[in-house]
Amino acid sequence: MTATFDPFREFASLAGAFADSPAGPRKMPMDLYRDGDTYVLNADLPGIDPGSVDIDVDGQLLTIRAERTVSSGDGVKWITRERGTASYVRQLSLGQGIDTEMISASYDNGVLSIMIPVSERAKPRKITVNSVSAESAPELNDVASA
Repeated sequence: MTATFDPFREFASLAGAFADSPAGPRKMPMDLYRDGDTYVLNADLPGIDPGSVDIDVDGQLLTIRAERTVSSGDGVKWITRERGTASYVRQLSLGQGIDTEMISASYDNGVLSIMIPVSERAKPRKITVNSVSAESAPELNDVASA
């Protein structure tokens, strides 16, 4: 009988234990994409009460916070408890060209969706080119000859 040794298995287990430690915030996996003139951020927050989600915009910094609490009724005798309380925090720099006044959010089936619209000033637009003739703009000729 041969035994195989994987030196990274124990390291991965140890790293996972530190990553999910109750002392600090947990991971909040997310997807971010642009759909037309809106950025859409979808973050996984399973088991979160939507009332505990707090989204702040301070300048160009978007901060998402959420808490998962475990309710235990009177007389509850736990057999196993792997889903403890958790804190989630994620911060993103929005950059320029975002309409921070129109950001909206919704929560459905454990996924927090944040709609981040592009500001009107940052949207692509056509610039009209006007023709100026020498006769209709004498002040331009005066400046050029001076």
